[in-house]
Amino acid sequence: MLYAMIAKDAPGALQTRLDTRPVHLEHLKSLGNKLVFAGALLNAEEQPEGSIVVFAAETLAEAEAMAAADPFVPAGVFASYEVKRWRIAINNTSVEF
Repeated sequence: MLYAMIAKDAPGALQTRLDTRPVHLEHLKSLGNKLVFAGALLNAEEQPEGSIVVFAAETLAEAEAMAAADPFVPAGVFASYEVKRWRIAINNTSVEF
């Protein structure tokens, strides 16, 4: 099953996000195949203002544990985050970014 973590950054957290990013990325890499995709939500100035991370997990509790283990959480980057069951409706991964 797939679960999405939708996170919004705390006001003024950009520097903390940048400082914590290397360990955040290592954490995501450590998830292996349980990480489906991840990326920052960007504001009008192309600066990060949140994140979306999609996990493959057996249960909501497992996905919530993966989200809570993200170094951005204890560092205070996120003002809030939630983990929701997610279903792919269209998979057009051939689109170039």
